Amino acid sequence: MSWCAQNCDGRVDWASLKCGCGDSAEHVPLLFEAIITAETPRDMIGYALDAHVEGDTVIFECTPPAVGVITAVLAGDLSTLARDVLLRTLLFVAAGSGDYELDTEGAGLGDRCRHHAQEGFWGLVQIGLTGTAEDAGTVADICEYFKLGGDKAAFYQAELRDQARATRLKP
Repeated sequence: MSWCAQNCDGRVDWASLKCGCGDSAEHVPLLFEAIITAETPRDMIGYALDAHVEGDTVIFECTPPAVGVITAVLAGDLSTLARDVLLRTLLFVAAGSGDYELDTEGAGLGDRCRHHAQEGFWGLVQIGLTGTAEDAGTVADICEYFKLGGDKAAFYQAELRDQARATRLKP
């Protein structure tokens, strides 16, 4: 059974959401599946999340549930390639999530993205503290942009920045 069939079965009505490409977001789960199952960067050609989930830090109607998928998937066992793509996407979303446009439910897209990212806060911190220096720096930036972690945030951001520096300085 494919990843999409296991994880996208009715949790989100992707077809009802607008994608960054201008179509419905019905194809977004297939993009996730291609990224998660790719063995090489070549396997991902044509399956990027940019211009669908985010576009140069611009976020779209499908972005909040996509952030929920990203944080859930990052908590699992992923290839380094997939983890890097998903962390980079989350960073771009975080950098662009400061919108103040309210949706029909009264919450801004940025606030909804932030909520989903907050749910994955501990998983992100774990990735940053156990991954590469780049992972640590990226997760620290994500936490900073999203203002994640409440009172814990400053402590963990400092830990992540220290981890990034220490890992870069190791011979």
